[in-house]
Amino acid sequence: MRTHQLRFKQPVPGARDCGAYVQLDWSGTAVMGIVNVTPDSFSDGGSYLDTDKAVAHGKYLADQGALVIDVGGESTRPGSHPVELAEELNRVVPVVERLAADTDVIVSIDTSKPDVARQALEAGAHLVNDVTGLADPDMVAVVADAGVPAVIMHMQGVPATMHLRPSYGDVVEDVAGLLEQRAAQALAAGVPSVMVDPGLGFGKNRAHSVQLLRGLERLTGGPFPVVLGASRKGFIGAVTGESEPAKRDPGSLAAHLFAASKGVALIRTHDVAGHIQGLAMWKELHG
Repeated sequence: MRTHQLRFKQPVPGARDCGAYVQLDWSGTAVMGIVNVTPDSFSDGGSYLDTDKAVAHGKYLADQGALVIDVGGESTRPGSHPVELAEELNRVVPVVERLAADTDVIVSIDTSKPDVARQALEAGAHLVNDVTGLADPDMVAVVADAGVPAVIMHMQGVPATMHLRPSYGDVVEDVAGLLEQRAAQALAAGVPSVMVDPGLGFGKNRAHSVQLLRGLERLTGGPFPVVLGASRKGFIGAVTGESEPAKRDPGSLAAHLFAASKGVALIRTHDVAGHIQGLAMWKELHG
């Protein structure tokens, strides 16, 4: 079972002191729980828009065994549009601040706005999850200055239109190549650690997402820990015939266990308890 590391230039729950930085180590596949502080996310929009409910849900996911809680205030579902900076800040900063103060879990801020990332990090977030893959140099600077890791995700196009006509030569090579390029640029700019995420469903149709899952070893065989999020996505519904996102957890778990077999470091899911149980059994069977 593979071992994964992330480096930080600040104290982090569970990390060990290595002098100039602290390092978080884990073996196999860990879980990132999702807290959507939005009215319009595709699966649970509106469920946790209230700060108290969002914080309670984050604590619940941490108690279930999540290594990371990912807090986001802007839906990136296909067809969605950006929200104003002030609105996103109002949604996420109080949640991040309370989760960072009240739990021993890694808190991630899911945003593509440098100002949101900066203020969330000041409020106690430990890493940045950017669906645009650190495309904005200002975001790279924010992450580097804070000395925190980043998740670099691949997305073709923008959420409002990314689902209309996605096109690739070789989707596995195209995605891996861009992620490796962005990761190298981030490290050169002073970001202490990066993870990469192929971005299932983000400018990918059903076939693209399935091909990326089958070709995961192209990424997991590289130097960067891989994050994967198939949770309740449209391609799961297309494969299984389940039209309601909230009922796609079994198909999501199947995809994520397949990803675990390929060496993925972190899976991003709405269903933390189910995935913790499924991974425990999977790990036992694989010794």
